[in-house]
Amino acid sequence: MSNLNPFSSLLSPTLAQLHLVDVSIIFAYLIAVVMIGVIISKRASKSMGEYYLGGNSLPWYMLGLSNASGMFDISGTMWLVTLAFVYGMKSIWIPWLWPVFNQIILMMFLSAWLRRSNVTTGAQWIQNRFGKDTGSKLSHGIVVVFALISGLGFLAYGFIGLGKFMEIFIPWEWVNSYLNLNIAPEYVPHFYGIAFTLFAVFYTVLGGMVSIVWADILQYIIMTLATLVVAFIAFTAVGNHGLTVPEGWGNPFFGWKMNLDWSGVIAEVTTKVKEDGYSLFSAMFMMMLFKGVLVSLAGPAPNYDMQKILSTRSPSEACKMSGFVSLILMPIRYLMIAGFAALGIIFYDQLDLQVAGSLDFEQILPSTIHQFVPMGLLGLLLAGLLAAFISTFSGTLNAAQVYVTNDIYLKYLKPNASQANLKIMNYVVGIVIVVVSIALGMLAKNVNQVLQLIVSALWGGYTAANVFKWYWWRFNSYGYFWGMLSGMVAAGLPMVIPGLLGMIFPQIAPDIRILYYFPVILIFSVIGCFIATYVTKPTDMETLKEFYSNVRPWGLWGPVLKAVLTDNPDFKKNKDFGLDMFNIVVGTIWQTSLVALPMFLVFHYFKSAVVALVIAAICGVLLKKTWWDRLSKFDI
Repeated sequence: MSNLNPFSSLLSPTLAQLHLVDVSIIFAYLIAVVMIGVIISKRASKSMGEYYLGGNSLPWYMLGLSNASGMFDISGTMWLVTLAFVYGMKSIWIPWLWPVFNQIILMMFLSAWLRRSNVTTGAQWIQNRFGKDTGSKLSHGIVVVFALISGLGFLAYGFIGLGKFMEIFIPWEWVNSYLNLNIAPEYVPHFYGIAFTLFAVFYTVLGGMVSIVWADILQYIIMTLATLVVAFIAFTAVGNHGLTVPEGWGNPFFGWKMNLDWSGVIAEVTTKVKEDGYSLFSAMFMMMLFKGVLVSLAGPAPNYDMQKILSTRSPSEACKMSGFVSLILMPIRYLMIAGFAALGIIFYDQLDLQVAGSLDFEQILPSTIHQFVPMGLLGLLLAGLLAAFISTFSGTLNAAQVYVTNDIYLKYLKPNASQANLKIMNYVVGIVIVVVSIALGMLAKNVNQVLQLIVSALWGGYTAANVFKWYWWRFNSYGYFWGMLSGMVAAGLPMVIPGLLGMIFPQIAPDIRILYYFPVILIFSVIGCFIATYVTKPTDMETLKEFYSNVRPWGLWGPVLKAVLTDNPDFKKNKDFGLDMFNIVVGTIWQTSLVALPMFLVFHYFKSAVVALVIAAICGVLLKKTWWDRLSKFDI
């Protein structure tokens, strides 16, 4: 492996500290997002709809670009760079753990179904589906709790991750020479995190959804420019030096096992592969697919993704927005990921991956930036990654705000609040949420494990109840509440019994045991759903008829369809199940080819890149005929 750096003439000898050019770029970006908040604040204060949903006036491509920008986060990018470095082209499947193909199911039909409900939040949607009985109030409450705790968790740990990342490039000794503050070293990342978070808070609280969208567009432009330069540097480096990698590293396909032998290339990576537990990849892939399909069919969780869908102008534009996310996010993001992975492999012996005396492969991204990104581009890249954090943070904050103001304050405390009162309340709620999340972050060493498990438990209990709510008429509000609660209890058992997952799955790597535990959570949740549903009365038929007539889902809705046809013989049943399933398969292949294409290109696998491009084009033409040309049906 070569020790030569072809870009050494571009690098500053004191790259650990930002140059004036880099600092100027970062400050110019921060000032720009503040100005966006100030300019848009007057429009945002007109109404709740303007503040939280942009008045449903923003075009789908702006919302899609904003949503994509919000998904381009620092911690996820660091993880994906590590995966690409270690597993090469086989790493394109591992993000199905999230799952990334949920955007395909959203674009095909779920975004339209959600947008047709004409609500402001996911909790408000519960009343739309189940009515106003006691079970509906319980279900409404548990969704609000889910949204707030998960939102606080992401906000709390997001700003610390940002602080740790920025600390690498902005040495505290240099900053403190001007500020002269007495801050313990372990809290320096918190200081950085708070400082940069204030910019996100300012424009989010002032400008609401419109401010977020315009700032996200700026952030996406910055990230795209930085990505193209990084990809060019890496592409040139691969051309000059090649990639020394294990056999099969460049092949996206796999057998029962991953079969990547790093022992003769970079021996340390062998330990990383064993610790990850991805060797028996076929079994893991099947479990990812099983979980991913169910989670995707449940629809979006009550976070910024859902708020962007609800902000669109129409159901058809909601689908276009979700589809646009994959088109503009995957190629750009994976150009950057492949670029940093390639530079990490070529110049591995120059990287500093030691953290607290041990090897940490997640340091590949910051270490590669530190070593190979020249002056000027460094500022642009850091501004872009900072923008990615701020975009995710602002979207999460906006979603948390709307649940407090709309689903607690307006619903229970002051239903007749004036617009002036709501404006003040929006500001207060935003500031309080940020203060609470920062307080949790400051206690991270003490509450990290507990809070992460709480968030995990909430997500674990989300799936079954939220699948049934779309596709089964008999499922009622009590089934929803007890289904979510029982699933959350099952997901929380590892917190009560720390060694439980190790006892159940002793042969599975610790980090992925929770994936194999998913069927256990699902069984508990399904039992809760069925028992509670069948020991209580069905949802009022008038509520079901109104919901079914507006949303028009396919699934087990026979009795409701019959009742609707009695009132309206001209009503048309949704017969698109088969076409939707076909489009999901085609769409997932299309999305995966958009992930593989930029990676093949950077790694100089040109024949494979052409194949990926052809597959993407064929799938695109098919989707034009079977999906895009038929979207107007959702607006009828």
